[in-house]
Amino acid sequence: MNKIKVGIIGTGNIGTDILLKLKRSENLECGMFAGRNPDSEGIKLAKRLGINTSTKSIQAIIDNPDCCDIVFDATSASIHKEHAPILKELKKYTIDLTPARVGKMCVPVINMEECLSEDNVNLITCGGQATVPIAYAINQVHPDTKYIEIAASISSKSAGAGTRNNIDEFTQTTRDALQEFTSVEKSKAIIILNSANPPVNMRNTVYALIDHPNMDEIKKNVNEMVHKIQKYVPGYHLLYEPVFENGRVSTAIEVIGLGDYLPKYSGNLDIITCAAIEIAQAYAKKLIYQRRD
Repeated sequence: MNKIKVGIIGTGNIGTDILLKLKRSENLECGMFAGRNPDSEGIKLAKRLGINTSTKSIQAIIDNPDCCDIVFDATSASIHKEHAPILKELKKYTIDLTPARVGKMCVPVINMEECLSEDNVNLITCGGQATVPIAYAINQVHPDTKYIEIAASISSKSAGAGTRNNIDEFTQTTRDALQEFTSVEKSKAIIILNSANPPVNMRNTVYALIDHPNMDEIKKNVNEMVHKIQKYVPGYHLLYEPVFENGRVSTAIEVIGLGDYLPKYSGNLDIITCAAIEIAQAYAKKLIYQRRD
């Protein structure tokens, strides 16, 4: 009664990181870890941990519908679009870690409660999880914001095939999220793959054009948002507080990973897997409560 089973589709970096994060959860356990590559390091690790594995991808969940109540899809945008209707028919609560944007866009610190009644939620992108809450916090003080731009800089080494194949979806989905959560029509998202060695941590800059900004309130709101995010992403912190110069407000965030499966510089992947676990735990608690009744 205290554990809800989850399925993970995608045995690459993101799927495997979720698998290891589940070990710390009081409410979640992995019932199926499925991909396509029998030689993937994720599959090998899952087998060593005694987890049920499959190389049949989503077919493993179709064939074993009782293996999970929640599904993490860590494949790609195009593949999730194929998976989504199948998982909906199977009545699986689906957390989409690709930029497919099939389901409702979710940022845990902003709209998690309403997302728990959906059947499919989309975690936007790593840059979206890092910057949309900050843009939202600024916009709460200044709904008159004219323009918002975010730039997410990540280590090239932390950008796997999924990230590289979805660059266009990354920028568009992040921009869509900025517009949706702030209602600022003029928005822009940029991703930078930094090839520096040693690898750099994920860094995100948020810019906002605001006439006569109330900097004290902006700083207060941004710091409060950062503290909320740190509850489920401990390595999330401000590089510098919001400042107003050259006619714009700017602030920057760094994300250092927990180092579960991925290197600590892969904060870009860690922030989205942490968000996924946070949502899944909330949904699991909801299920446990319902079943006890």
